[in-house]
Amino acid sequence: MAMAAAQIRIGISGWRYPPWRGSFYPPGLTQARELEFASRQFPSIELNGSFYALQRPSSYGRWAADTPEGFVFTVKAPRYITHVLRLRDARAAIANFMASGPLALGCKLGPILWQLPPSLAFEEALLDAFLGHLPHDTEAAARLAHEREDRMRGREWLGPVAPMRMRHALEVRHASFCQPATVALLRRHGVALVVADTAGRWPEVGDVTADFMYLRLHGAQELYASGYSDAQLAAWAGRIRAWAAGGVPPDVRLLCAEDAGPAAMAARNVFCFFDNTMKTHAPGNALTLARTLGLDAQLHISA
Repeated sequence: MAMAAAQIRIGISGWRYPPWRGSFYPPGLTQARELEFASRQFPSIELNGSFYALQRPSSYGRWAADTPEGFVFTVKAPRYITHVLRLRDARAAIANFMASGPLALGCKLGPILWQLPPSLAFEEALLDAFLGHLPHDTEAAARLAHEREDRMRGREWLGPVAPMRMRHALEVRHASFCQPATVALLRRHGVALVVADTAGRWPEVGDVTADFMYLRLHGAQELYASGYSDAQLAAWAGRIRAWAAGGVPPDVRLLCAEDAGPAAMAARNVFCFFDNTMKTHAPGNALTLARTLGLDAQLHISA
């Protein structure tokens, strides 16, 4: 039986940025149609408003309706869980998040991104307990959503859901996570370790801890602001090709160099998002990287 081809999705983090209007977005395009336009340029977008506050089910439904068939959102989990609770006693907050509407995206729901604050150090027992709460399919997520707090009553979405896998990715920003124990723990829970290019500010490691990769490119020299040269994009294209082919690039830092983890695969899906969004670099960089990878008109490779 032939193995499925890798699915590579190159996209952007968010879509509502005033500097993009009249440059990436055509002059005269209304703000209400920006997602419609952006989702025809990229096969995936990080939904990051959910990081700052719980969104409403009606918003998720509208975003799903505005995007084409085959499009996928990744959803950034609330900073209340990662930055305020700092992963402690987080089950109720995770239930509230699951009830707030991401499941209403249906087949357009991609991985959930959990971005940790730079001040949060590695605690194995804490991270293990937190990861143990994360649902790995939509049915488990819907059951967890039923545990939402009373304040969610009347503004929740509880299904029904179509059975579907749920994936999670963790972006770490404290150097104490740079140890084999982090890799072992994420592999045990099937959670991807985010490969984050942060202009040297936070750790960048490339260990494979799940059956997909999640990359975030925050800026080559200046966080969130600077762009990537063609040579730098070509280098990232080479890494993505290696991960997509089931291997590990030779030029990435590994915490567990003695093995490649879940790497004995014919193909591995890769998500890559440009978060250098403060200026106008992100859309152009994403389109250039897609062309370098041979992704025709940003159409993802069929799996």
